[in-house]
Amino acid sequence: MPLDEQHLDQPGLAVLDITAADEDTARIVMECLEQLWATSGVTPVQRVPGHGGVRARVYADVRRRPGTAD
Repeated sequence: MPLDEQHLDQPGLAVLDITAADEDTARIVMECLEQLWATSGVTPVQRVPGHGGVRARVYADVRRRPGTAD
């Protein structure tokens, strides 16, 4: 997945690519990240033909805690 520069235009913003053995594991990881930082939440999980496991992408703002405003 190509990166969108808009999501990385400031310090504290991150794009996290998650690879897991199964969809349940990927969702648990995204839920845990959501408890730490302001994130894009649980995103769709993709299975890539010919590759093991599943993948997902999460956008995070590590400067903010969940539920906080700017």
